[in-house]
Amino acid sequence: MDRRHFLGAGIAGVSALTFTSVFSQAAPSLGTPAWPEPGFRRLKVGSIEVIAINDGITRRPLGEEFVRNAPLEQVKALLAAQNLPTDHVDIPYTPHLVVIGNTRLLIDTGFADNGPPNTGKLRANMLAAGHRPEDIDHVVLSHFHGDHINGLVAKDGSLVFPKAKVHVPAAEYAFWMDDAKMAAVPALKGAFDNARRVMSKIPADRLVKFEAGAELAPGLSAMAAPGHTPGMSVFTVRSQGQSFMYVADVTNVPSLFARSPDWAVAFDMDAEIARQTRRHIFDMLVKEKMPMGGFHFPAPAMGTLEVAGNGYQFQALA
Repeated sequence: MDRRHFLGAGIAGVSALTFTSVFSQAAPSLGTPAWPEPGFRRLKVGSIEVIAINDGITRRPLGEEFVRNAPLEQVKALLAAQNLPTDHVDIPYTPHLVVIGNTRLLIDTGFADNGPPNTGKLRANMLAAGHRPEDIDHVVLSHFHGDHINGLVAKDGSLVFPKAKVHVPAAEYAFWMDDAKMAAVPALKGAFDNARRVMSKIPADRLVKFEAGAELAPGLSAMAAPGHTPGMSVFTVRSQGQSFMYVADVTNVPSLFARSPDWAVAFDMDAEIARQTRRHIFDMLVKEKMPMGGFHFPAPAMGTLEVAGNGYQFQALA
């Protein structure tokens, strides 16, 4: 991948990556999303446990800007064909906790108390699942968008996971900390500033940069998945012949972007690379019949994929 693409036209339309209230807050006229009960789901992968833990759900009106390369009528038609609302989309936020023996690794963080209404549920749901934020040994970040990293630091400046080392993709860190890249894309200054604000709070001896393909713990490995951001990673859990993949933001709203994987969500920083990554990873998941989890997937945020027409159908775990 040539990361120069991320300074070109592909990035120009994604100023919404600052995750302002325009994109994140629930719209009162459209009602409030229902939270999953319970707010977590467990899955055994061999001897490893993976727990999808909900941090909240926001509801946003469905407008022309959400899918960048398809007319709104076509987007609504696809939702209607699945008996889903056509005037709004619900966006869940679901970090995944990987428990390997006595080691707890949290992948992505949600918002903590920094987010829009209907978020900030991670701590309560984690406690309900039997784990405390204070017990997290490692936080692993897929990429640096605010809904994935803001939960590291509470509004009062304290670390939400005070004992954890924070593992970040080296390519992602390099991009967001590059002054020249920030200057080249003024529309994303807010996102750059936010990434730097959060990372500056992490003590240097707890910040660990990893390369694509790295094994982060026995049975947990990273794989590059660029397009949504320059250095996004996905993570595979393997144990005793079983496997599971956390796909982060390879797709947003699977009823749209899995069913039509060539469509580009407003938040993809390079739509073409994101499309190639999405098809590559989804083809692999289908071929290997591998269970998966996604940050923005509907509850319980875990399931499987199968081919459906020119795309894929996500089937949530029962």
